[in-house]
Amino acid sequence: MITTARPAADIASVGRLRLTDPDAIRRAAAARPRFDAAGFARPLFILAADHPARGAVAAGGNPTAMGDRHELLARCLEALSRPGVDGFLGTADLVEDLTLLGALDGKLVLGSMNRGGLPGASFELDDRFGGYDARGIAEGGLDGGKMLLRIDPAEQGTAQTLSATAQAVNELAERRLLALVEPFKSVREHGRVRNILEPDAQIWANNIAQGLGRTSAHTWLKVPVVAEMERMMASTTLPTLLLGGEGGGDPDAMYASWQRALRIEHVRGLTVGRTMLFPPDDDVAGAVDTAVSLLGRDDIR
Repeated sequence: MITTARPAADIASVGRLRLTDPDAIRRAAAARPRFDAAGFARPLFILAADHPARGAVAAGGNPTAMGDRHELLARCLEALSRPGVDGFLGTADLVEDLTLLGALDGKLVLGSMNRGGLPGASFELDDRFGGYDARGIAEGGLDGGKMLLRIDPAEQGTAQTLSATAQAVNELAERRLLALVEPFKSVREHGRVRNILEPDAQIWANNIAQGLGRTSAHTWLKVPVVAEMERMMASTTLPTLLLGGEGGGDPDAMYASWQRALRIEHVRGLTVGRTMLFPPDDDVAGAVDTAVSLLGRDDIR
């Protein structure tokens, strides 16, 4: 059954509940119906909203689009209610808000782990694990954790991020939880970090990422859509999800590029956030439905 987004009054009640009954979060998490593992056999659509915890609140050309928590929750609720949306990726604050609202019932939920690499900071590539840890993911009833891994050989902080990512992969694998690693080859230019979205750079980053930890049995990758996707994806045998990026470009070209990439066998779906939550025409449901349609799933036709 398709649910509808909750009214603003329900979202406001989350703040009151946090004040008067903080243990409600634990109870709601314990009672939440879990994702059916059989769902991994189908292409997945996972909504991502972990950007604000890193101070990245821009979307669709608006520098503060994701800064209003009530507005962001309303958009997440709308997106999560659409048929074919399998899960959510976020930090504890958003996961807990949405759990209290019942929006994550039956969903695949991934916790965002390293949010310390703030955009523009001198320590951006020393991307500390200040969000979820493996223990919190397990105790919260989540299905896995996601790590951002930006690799710049010229930045000393990259070494710490590599080490911490390997440790997180190990700790998740010990608990049989999914480790979703999002690797990039990155460079700092004029004080800002830029990810190099080219096939050779992504091949290089993929090979580093998939070798981290004492086992890759529970590791998936999360990668951008780049030129020569087939050649780039030949760099890994790991299940892989596509990321959507910041948005603000040509939606038709974006959807077409996703559709082509989804034809690759071990590309297992989409993990998209800002482009769905803040589409150019502001139609969240329409954007999500279009993206889900690219998966070619019989269960939502």
